[in-house]
This record gives sequence, C-alpha cells and structure tokens, in this order.
Amino acid sequence: MTSTVRWRRSSRGAALAVAAVIVVGCATDDPLPGRLPPAPGTAATTATALSPLLTHLHGLHVSADRTLLAGTHTGLVAINPTGTTTPVGTSDDDLMGLTGAPGSDLLFASGHPGPSSSAPNPLGVRASSDGGRTWVDRSLSGQVDVHVLAAAGNLLVGSDGSPTLMVSSDAGHTWSVGAHLVPRSLAITVDGIWAATDEGALWHSTDDARSFAEISAPTIGLLAGSGSTLWAVDADGYAWQQLEGRAWLKHSWIGAPDAITVATDGTAYAATNAELWTLTPRP
Repeated sequence: MTSTVRWRRSSRGAALAVAAVIVVGCATDDPLPGRLPPAPGTAATTATALSPLLTHLHGLHVSADRTLLAGTHTGLVAINPTGTTTPVGTSDDDLMGLTGAPGSDLLFASGHPGPSSSAPNPLGVRASSDGGRTWVDRSLSGQVDVHVLAAAGNLLVGSDGSPTLMVSSDAGHTWSVGAHLVPRSLAITVDGIWAATDEGALWHSTDDARSFAEISAPTIGLLAGSGSTLWAVDADGYAWQQLEGRAWLKHSWIGAPDAITVATDGTAYAATNAELWTLTPRP
C-alpha cells in the first residue's frame, strides 16, 4: 500500500553539485563480461554548438513531437537541430531533475522557484502535461528538492540525496520509500530500473526500486533509457549502448555531458551548457 512520506530539505548548492559533477576514475583495457569492442568510425555521432548557451543544464527530454527540451537554472528551453535554444513557457524556475514519460508531453521536475515565482522553496515535484508550457504542483511542495528523477508511464523514481529512494506509481501524486541507494543517475527501461552511483557502479532493480543488484558494466557516470534501450556515459567520456538486453557496446567519445536522454527510437541526446551530441544506435 502506498504511503505518503516526508522528505528532508536539501541545500541549493548540494543539488547543483549532484546534477553537474561527472565521476572521475581510471578505465581499464581489460573487458568486463559482456563488453564489446568499440565499433569503427564515428559517423553515428554528431556534435552541435548551442546558442545561446544554456544556464546550468539539469535534464533533457524528447517530447511527443520530438522537440528536445532542457531543464535549466532559468526554466525550460527547447533545442532545435541547428543548436538554437529558445525558452518554453514563462516559468523561470530552476528545474532540477527534469524528466518525462518517453515520447510524451508529460514532464516532471523539482528544484527552486525563479525570480518571478511565488511558489514555496523548494518546489517539491511539479508536472506539466503540455510539454513544459505550463506547470502545476504535483506533490511535496515546500518539502523536497529532488536531484534525480526518472519516469516511465505512471512510474516515477527519484532521489533528493537522502539514503532511500522515492517511488511513485501514480505519476508523482503519492510516494513510498524504495531501496537504500543514493543514485547519481537513474533510468527506466522495459527490463527494470537502473541506477548509477557516485562510485560509478551500475545497479538494477526488477521490483520497482524496492531492491537492487549490482551489474557488471563500464564505470558509469550518466544513464538514460527508453523502451528496451539503455545508454550510459562512462568516467572517461565514452558513450555506451545496450539494446534489448544484449551486451554493452562502446559507441563513441563525447566527453563530459551534464545530461542525457533517449528518444523512443533509441536515439540518445547528451549535452553540456554549450554543446549537444546526437547518438544514433549501432546494430
């Protein structure tokens, strides 16, 4: 039975640190079980400069009409294929943890109110059903700043940095306590819920985030998923893809993006404040 849970407040500085830091570590040339060598060439990757630059990118989402949306320190921004960035809606809230149901206009975010807002601080969990043009309070207003969120259908999994995960099965209206895990990044696919920690470990849950098992994988910094596709960025800046439960495939080097998302066709988009990478799945 779902219960309503009280969550602690978190500082603005801590939230930004969790969202923006890439795990630094040493890679090894010894392949892990299930790893494949890099595919030749880089034709499946394109890089595009962004203009104007984003301000503190916190999350990415591909909407129903395939618009790439970015949650930033000053509101929601659309990124077009040429790299031009334009504000969406009128909100100037600091949209932490931006995520959405893949391929839909249903968005979720947390964070802090912007200069034009009279909302409580922190924002709790907010939702938009029109691709971010308007937002409404969904739950926990004034109580929690969710650093990391992942969504699929009505399932939401999040973390405000507390020792336990937040889990909602009704699109963020009510929450229950999940596993004892502090994720740096979260993703949901048809195979379950995935979490990467600050140590670069990859964890997998098949029971809606009530428990997790560690999985052999590259040293992961960021994760994103959609359908049967999972993408990751490792500590050395390489993107990896996992399609339909098959072995990890090393894709291409993209550096240290601040956020990554996956469209319903398996294409991944990763970005910093200044650059966007488009990653086409390799077979």
